[in-house]
Amino acid sequence: MKISLIIAAIGHVICGITDCMLAYTKDGRFDFSDIRDNEKMQKTFSSMSLKQIELAMLIGVVALFMACFGYIEISRWICTTNPAIGNIMLIASMFFMVLISAHHVLCGAVEWFYVKLGRTDDALKAVTDFFRSTIIAAIAYVGLLVYAVMLFVLVVAGKTDLPWWACVFNTFPAFLILAPTKVPAKGNIANAFMFFGLAILL
Repeated sequence: MKISLIIAAIGHVICGITDCMLAYTKDGRFDFSDIRDNEKMQKTFSSMSLKQIELAMLIGVVALFMACFGYIEISRWICTTNPAIGNIMLIASMFFMVLISAHHVLCGAVEWFYVKLGRTDDALKAVTDFFRSTIIAAIAYVGLLVYAVMLFVLVVAGKTDLPWWACVFNTFPAFLILAPTKVPAKGNIANAFMFFGLAILL
């Protein structure tokens, strides 16, 4: 189990790095709210390499595959004492992993086509339309929320072998702490924190 959890934590760390590869360029930081201002977009992506975007997409998917090991292992562990909850967590985590992998690639594709098409106003309109039509993939986070909250409640309620205070090693509280900050890749940091912590305790 420890090996699977460590692999998952490393996977989220790597995915966080690929998120930064998509978000940061030599000329600034990209935020999806910037798509309303093509002048700002042109400046941010003026030196962005297509190869960097491609690597971020591909490595990110591999990293998320690595993370699957941790979600499956924790779900299996919960199944030994509570099969119903464990199976719900497994379904929720796979819902999250499949759709978040698609979302990661789609976000990268928005940047790739914007740069490839010359960063023009027409290019921005095209990728904006594409992004809006595929944003549904972000529903993936519902699966992660279900997974994290169920694990949190089980640990606090004493329904696992872990002490109640081990609930801190969970994406849910970790993300709430990180959310107000300007730290990049908050979700991946929170997930990596959960898996590293559980790897130590289990």
